[in-house]
Amino acid sequence: MLSATRRALDSSATAGFFLDAYGIVTEMFRLRFLFPLLAGVLPAPTLLAAAAMPPHLGADGAAEYRAFLAASAHRAFAIAPGGAFGWVEGKGGRDDAEAAALANCQDNTPQKCVLYASDKQTVFDAKRWPQLWGPYLTAAQARQAAVGIVPGQRFPDLEFATARGEKTSLSRLRGKVTIVHFWGSWCGPCRREMPELQALHRKIEKLPDVALVAMQVRESFAVAQKWAAGQGLQLPLSDSGATGDTDTELRLAGGGRMRDRGIASSFPTTYVIDKHGVVVFSHVGPVHGWAQYEPFLRDAAARSGK
Repeated sequence: MLSATRRALDSSATAGFFLDAYGIVTEMFRLRFLFPLLAGVLPAPTLLAAAAMPPHLGADGAAEYRAFLAASAHRAFAIAPGGAFGWVEGKGGRDDAEAAALANCQDNTPQKCVLYASDKQTVFDAKRWPQLWGPYLTAAQARQAAVGIVPGQRFPDLEFATARGEKTSLSRLRGKVTIVHFWGSWCGPCRREMPELQALHRKIEKLPDVALVAMQVRESFAVAQKWAAGQGLQLPLSDSGATGDTDTELRLAGGGRMRDRGIASSFPTTYVIDKHGVVVFSHVGPVHGWAQYEPFLRDAAARSGK
């Protein structure tokens, strides 16, 4: 009797197991078709745990962002083109945190800062990001702008020579968005940055309205060319006219000169000027991830020069 009862129980358990397994498989089959439908309706996750690293940040910025992820609420993280950032934690409200993060970021850069994260959410607007060099000045506004090196000013009209020895100037590149880069083969950060600059050049070299002018400082063009050739770099280097390590001046169109430190407090230094010759981006030191700037250059090429 006991044996029969046990067999009955075993049989019942086995039947129950197969019924449960059938139910699980049926439910998985149903969800297989349901998940794609939900994916088209539900918003993408915005939790910071799944968020990528903010764009343009160097090693220091990446370390600060990781610290931000572990910070207390209310917290916010803001970024700007060029790698500037600012963040705060422990604020009384989310609005306060966001305003403070933007202010901290703006203290570190002339570029526009935008929010990347607020509390546990990523609030970054990826579509707007490459447009932050704008709005661009009109031709009339550009004519009225002062000459200088900060965004919104007309960049000095420097004279230089092409690799073929042809004399020209930045003003002759009006109608093109121009990257103006100052470097030297004697400068360690400059040397380390050059492969990234070459990676960007490969992306933009076929764009008809984007140009790169990379000028050596405090050394002769022959020395700079020799080093670049030895590294296998293929960049359109330009000759600033500098003759050696004691030559600290840059040449201006029309015969004038200016101190190189008047344009670059240290090397490398980079500017981007729009189609009217107005500064839209400036950066002292090596740029992290030059290839990330292609969308910015395309936006300036499409929308500046009106």
